Amino acid sequence: MSPVERPLHGPVLHFIIEDEMRMIREQLGSASRIARTLVKNGPLRATIIGLAPGGVITPHSADGPITVQVMEGEIEFEADGRTWSLPIGSMLALGAGVEHAARSATGGIFLLTVVAVTP
Repeated sequence: MSPVERPLHGPVLHFIIEDEMRMIREQLGSASRIARTLVKNGPLRATIIGLAPGGVITPHSADGPITVQVMEGEIEFEADGRTWSLPIGSMLALGAGVEHAARSATGGIFLLTVVAVTP
């Protein structure tokens, strides 16, 4: 999906996560990874990310702390010199600036939250 055609910020936002996951699944047919930003409000970012089988997110870091919650499939997550195999229902939290990467052999969907740090 190109430009976001719904509000990303406001006093109240409501999402049906299964609907968001369905859209991710539909779009993964033509890509190795798909991301849909749900919230971008002040320092808070929430993005649902899908990885197709064999999909990879290369090493990078975020300026603020993050959490990753696996909603579907299994995600292999590397951070701080370790690798975690995260099944559905798992959550991982990382501090600001920790380099991390993700991949999925069989495909998966996770919810990423980031607290943006402004200088």
